[in-house]
Amino acid sequence: MKHNLLLFPLVLASSAAFAQSQTLSGQVLDTAGRPVIGATVVEKGTNNGIGTDANGRFLLRARTAQPRLQISALGYTTQEISPTGGTIAVQLAEASTTLEGVQVVGSRSLNRTVTDSPSPVDIIDVQQVTAKTGQLDVNQLLQFVAPSFNSNRQTGADGADHTDPATLRGLGPDQTLVLVNGKRWHQSSLVNLFGSRGRGNTGTDLNTIPAASIERIEILRDGASAQYGSDAIAGVINIVLKTSTKELTANVNYGAYTAKYRFDDKTFDGGNLNANLNYGVGVGEGGYINLTADFNQREHTQRANVPAPDGIQRREYGDPKVYNTSAYLNSKLPLNENIYAYVFGGFNVRRGDAYAYTRFPTSTDDDGNTIPNPRSNATLYPNGFDPIISSNIFDAQGVAGLRGNFGAWDVDLSNSFGSNRFHYGVRNSLNATLGAASPTSFDAGGFQLQQDVVNLNVSRNFKTVAQGLNLAFGSEFRTEWYSLFAGDAGSYTNYAPGSGLAAGVQGFPGFQPRNEVNASRDNVGVYLDAELNVTKAWLVEGAARYEHYTDFGSNLTGKIATRLKLNDALSLRGTLSTGFRAPSLAQINFNTVFTNVVGGRPVDILLDRNDGPVSRALGIPALTQERSQSASVGFTGRAGSILTFTVDGYYIHIKDRIVLTGTFASTDSTIGPTLTSLGVGQAQFFANAASTTTWGLDAVIANTIGVGNGRLSTTLAANLNRLLVTNVKTTPGLAGKEETFFGPREQAFVKASAPPFKINLTFDYSLSRFGALVRFVQFGGVKLIDYDGKPENYGQRLTTDVALSYALTNQLRLSLGSSNLFNVYPSFFNPLVTETGGAWDPVQMGSNGRFLFAKLQVKF
Repeated sequence: MKHNLLLFPLVLASSAAFAQSQTLSGQVLDTAGRPVIGATVVEKGTNNGIGTDANGRFLLRARTAQPRLQISALGYTTQEISPTGGTIAVQLAEASTTLEGVQVVGSRSLNRTVTDSPSPVDIIDVQQVTAKTGQLDVNQLLQFVAPSFNSNRQTGADGADHTDPATLRGLGPDQTLVLVNGKRWHQSSLVNLFGSRGRGNTGTDLNTIPAASIERIEILRDGASAQYGSDAIAGVINIVLKTSTKELTANVNYGAYTAKYRFDDKTFDGGNLNANLNYGVGVGEGGYINLTADFNQREHTQRANVPAPDGIQRREYGDPKVYNTSAYLNSKLPLNENIYAYVFGGFNVRRGDAYAYTRFPTSTDDDGNTIPNPRSNATLYPNGFDPIISSNIFDAQGVAGLRGNFGAWDVDLSNSFGSNRFHYGVRNSLNATLGAASPTSFDAGGFQLQQDVVNLNVSRNFKTVAQGLNLAFGSEFRTEWYSLFAGDAGSYTNYAPGSGLAAGVQGFPGFQPRNEVNASRDNVGVYLDAELNVTKAWLVEGAARYEHYTDFGSNLTGKIATRLKLNDALSLRGTLSTGFRAPSLAQINFNTVFTNVVGGRPVDILLDRNDGPVSRALGIPALTQERSQSASVGFTGRAGSILTFTVDGYYIHIKDRIVLTGTFASTDSTIGPTLTSLGVGQAQFFANAASTTTWGLDAVIANTIGVGNGRLSTTLAANLNRLLVTNVKTTPGLAGKEETFFGPREQAFVKASAPPFKINLTFDYSLSRFGALVRFVQFGGVKLIDYDGKPENYGQRLTTDVALSYALTNQLRLSLGSSNLFNVYPSFFNPLVTETGGAWDPVQMGSNGRFLFAKLQVKF
């Protein structure tokens, strides 16, 4: 009886909403009178909405007495109407990226629609995706929605435990350019040192931008250095912030993993709480200020107790604990009818705790005898200890600019400043050379990257040249700063030389004064971009860009593209381009001594800076830009009135890729004496060491049909990707040591940046207040090599996601569901020889298992 009483208010509210509702029917057409399939019809101020069927028709039960409908579809201008009775007829005009809109990646034409781009572009409606799936952060959201995008959480990977690396088309995290509202966004200051994804790379931390602040994400799957500059070898991710006004949206989400592998009897772990708020107000004629606040708390998962064949490497293994707080702003401030100012950006504060490898109380010597562990202390930790690497990350960027029409020219001038600061701490640890008097908490230092960009874009459309010529040109001036700062003395000092005890804090030795760096550089770039409609069916595009860096020189890139409409149902498209990526300041200057665990034994490894003593001894040249050549060819179209499809094949060749080399031991005849003098057992460094070739195919097939009184949208999206290491280039001093310099194990990490295929099949059904989503994601097998030189063949895996939603009232919607419903895990391997010290490396869909979630959304 008690449960019935609790449900009564919800039933009453729902019944009241139905009692005052009215049924609205209509049809959405384009300007040519063709049905717009899958257009979204939303009753403004509520969470009530539906999509159009194969004939562009919709049937919506309104929940307010005087409903106002908002009709939108990708590639069309959004309309708002107030129905007055009878059948509603709506005609949507094709949308161009006008002065009122946000630029779509892949084209600078202000008359180019999303649907006729000569390059493949994915458009992801973040509001729709987040309302129906269990993923809460941007990386995980894209991992399961976009087949060419891959990101996994890591553990035992120092800073990468706190900042998830992500890749596009299986290339490096730093080979994808990230824009926000069309403006270059700063990268993280972190260099990824471990794991199967992002090894040796820097990248942009997408999780600093809350999903609640995002309207859509555009993914340009094509080389675009000539259009946007460095880093765009694999493509561009453009994050478009929300512009809505007079609408308050609040979400509370909670989920947890079912703990299949644990020491204890807990049923759930990794609890994930997210709460966010978004609201916008109108400013003047067509202006707005949109604000978002977001908080996310994620608890540890524990996956150390697994059915691994040869014992245990770590007592604690799983996701880190993270507290993430963000605030974002997006605004447009009209100054007159032709000019407006804009300001957007935000900040993110993150606190994290990640487990390092276990330091057991005893170890074995070279003869196999049990001895006290020189990295532990039996008085402080009789049972050994599990160090905790903590992070304190502050990330922020702000952009301010003016945009307007000056005669026939559209001019956009902006300045942006971004910063990422990563500060390490270590707890539950010790400096063994201090004995039982050692502190247990340490400041380990950190690093910071800052970026300032002044950008000018000018464009004009000449309608009388052929069927239309769009000309764009501009310039960008960028300054970057990178610094590395030391921790406290106890985090790195050896207080007992000659004792055999390990110096520095265990888990993450602190940065030393000799590691400190303050570096900067300037970059200036100019570009020219033209798009010509030779006929109404044939489009050609060309772009060229020149850039000069003060620390390594100049670069010139170019791109040509074309699209040919064979008829209304089929178009062909193709691109050819050259590209480049400048070495990051972090790759040039980062240096440290870190601890890795190989075969169960900790080893101190020197990662030398590019101009450091080991690099000089080996004749490693200064890092220079990576250069690429890429091509794509494909077709887009529709079959009948309900099915749309895009298929694009691609080729990417990258020369002089910057990689993190293998480790050279102190027994090496060439660099052994140098390593011994520095007191480290092994060393590695950054070098332009490899060339790679990638072949792949992207395909997306989608249709929307009416099923009963509801709508069923089906999407099949797939990425096939094969990366080959075609050349390894060593220095004369390392001739014959290619196997160590960049051998099969290091090459396997590069190849494993993406599975050889990923296929996503999604069914999304909506009927009145009810919605259901079922998604299958098939991950191809991944191959790595363990520390013993043996293969780790991770078999292909299929995950299943299910979500159900129901509108309890006009403003309140509840969603329940599960990600990885059947609790699928990667293949298991010996934790003593994996990269992470656990039974699997960070591959495919991750290693946490089934995730159950609930979401409550309020919209006014």
